[in-house]
Amino acid sequence: MLDVVTDKGTSNWLLPDWPAPENVKAVVTTRLSGHHSHEANPSGYSYFNLAAHVNDSLENVQRNRQTLADYTGIAPSRFSWLEQIHGQHIVPANGEGQITQADGSDTREENLACVVMTADCLPVLLCDLTGTQVAAVHAGWRGLAEGILSKAVQRFHDSSQVIAWLGPAISQKHFEVGEDVYQAFVAQQPQASKAFVSVSGTNKWMADIYLLARLQLNSAGLEQVYGGDFCTYADAEHFYSYRRDGQQSGRMASLIWKQASGTN
Repeated sequence: MLDVVTDKGTSNWLLPDWPAPENVKAVVTTRLSGHHSHEANPSGYSYFNLAAHVNDSLENVQRNRQTLADYTGIAPSRFSWLEQIHGQHIVPANGEGQITQADGSDTREENLACVVMTADCLPVLLCDLTGTQVAAVHAGWRGLAEGILSKAVQRFHDSSQVIAWLGPAISQKHFEVGEDVYQAFVAQQPQASKAFVSVSGTNKWMADIYLLARLQLNSAGLEQVYGGDFCTYADAEHFYSYRRDGQQSGRMASLIWKQASGTN
């Protein structure tokens, strides 16, 4: 069951259920967040798409991003948007409006949001238990296979003090991959084989991206990993899914930030 909160009866936002420090805030948008066009249809962009690269109108995207800024109380210029390239590069969050090619960002600054966009790939939010540093990571299978989550954890001072939350992604039931994907993970971590189920009579596998992420985070020293009980493909009401909707798929945003003292 999706755990959403209703804002003034009109907006649905997914809030991570994890023991983050009080000053660490995080949210994931859904297709029901904000206000959408009356012309919207189940496979269209008008259901609160946040991505500017999927042929949606720039006006729609800007309106949705402004709604997100209003909801969080963060200035639009303080969202660190990325040009995601399905790799393992992580950068310091940028609060100057510049867009960097990377698949993750982190920061120690206040009121600077680390943001990733997804529509089946796994968004991972991280923070330390002192509320000193936060990070957001876009973990597609390529980035996971290249160790992006291990790299994200290494950017924190003490991995034993880091916790993670796994946001909405495609579930194993709907995530069919080829032999190349299976080999990419097992070659790096033999126990990753536990995350794959063979499709009888083929060289295909059903992959559990949540388990793959947990294995990598555990190997990096994290014991507290939360979330991981969603399916973007199956839940068309709340989530975009590229595998389900194809080129007409929008993107959700997952973001995390340190709230400045004295702000609500």
